[in-house]
Amino acid sequence: MEKVALDDAFAQFEETWSPRVLTELNGQHVKAARLDGEFVWHAHEDADELFYVLDGDLTVEFREGEHDDVRLGDGELLTVPAGVEHRPVAHEETKVLLFEPAGTLNTGDADESERTVAEPEQLE
Repeated sequence: MEKVALDDAFAQFEETWSPRVLTELNGQHVKAARLDGEFVWHAHEDADELFYVLDGDLTVEFREGEHDDVRLGDGELLTVPAGVEHRPVAHEETKVLLFEPAGTLNTGDADESERTVAEPEQLE
């Protein structure tokens, strides 16, 4: 059992769109990520994904007609259900926590790209 100081965790990395694992519980990873700009459209067929904004301004976009886009600020969160195609867009550098099953690929069902993180680094 180790406590995690979020300020210290975020101080360990500067890269955007490259989540880091903070801890694991019940088969879930809690990840820290810095986001800036647009990510790729993707879905996680078998996994819900929770976005919790610590600091910044994030919109989770959905394909037209499926769901309304959701804008999140400091202290707000959103769960994207499994199978729902979405694209996070950070309007400035945004610090988030992500909650999802361990092994969930950050780019989901999208083609692999330079933003795909197959094995996220575990922060200490």
